Parts: sequence; C-alpha cells; structure tokens
Amino acid sequence: MDVLEGNVLDALAGEWVGDETIATTRWGQGGPAIGSVSARFDLGGKVLLLDYREERDGRLALQAHAVLVSGQEPGEYALYWFDSYGFTPAQPATGHWDGKRLVFLRSSQRGQTRHIYEWVVDGVYRLVLESSFDGGVNWERVMEGEYRRVDV
Repeated sequence: MDVLEGNVLDALAGEWVGDETIATTRWGQGGPAIGSVSARFDLGGKVLLLDYREERDGRLALQAHAVLVSGQEPGEYALYWFDSYGFTPAQPATGHWDGKRLVFLRSSQRGQTRHIYEWVVDGVYRLVLESSFDGGVNWERVMEGEYRRVDV
C-alpha cells in the first residue's frame, strides 16, 4: 500500500481501535489488550498529536501522548513520547519512512524501543514495539497491535 503521497503522517491522523498482544516484560504481565488512538494535526498542520489508551480486562492499563513531526528532509521524522509509566524523552526519537514502514528508535535509561508502523490495507495499520537492553544487539517484542480506522 502506498501511503506516502506527501507526508506519511497524514495516514495516521484520525480515530483508530485495535486488538493488541502484550508481551510479559519487566514492566508487567502480558496478555490481550484493546488499544485506541486519537491523532490530529495541530500548530498549523506542522505536528501530529497522538493520544493512546490501552485497556486490559476492561481497565485502563497504559496511556501515552506522542508528538510526531516531519523532518527537514523527505522521509525523516521525529517522535516525542510520554507515557503513564513515567517515560519523559530527553530528546526526540529519530524516525524514517522506508517506503513501506515508518520506523522510530527511542533511547533512554530504560534501553531502546523501536516503533514500527506498517500499513496493511486502506484504513488498517499494524504497530510493533520492540525493546533492546543491550544497545540494539538483541530485540524482544513488547507489543503488537492491528488498528482499524473508526472515524465517523
């Protein structure tokens, strides 16, 4: 699917809901979840504000607020990620569009996390989060979700 007709962030704008599989990690027990995403442009269309909610067993488990920005060069992006686990970015995660996927790499004292957004079909995307605790030598899947557009 060719989502890059200008700015790939356009494809993420809207309301989304999806089924997720959460891995057991040092932050908690794994299992199924339902994720919802609300993403809208602000500041004159310069940034995409993304709000995320994860529910497990009918209860709110994780919330995140992200700010996504197009870079100066085509295909370059930045991600600022804040979550209810207490993550506060010291610097933005760098990102790039490889023609099929939008990939960000966040680094912190907690290790590295890779966000991989991949479009499945029109109105459906997959997000995979992977973490590394050894400088990117080994990666473990933390979460995978598939989201469908629910805009009214």
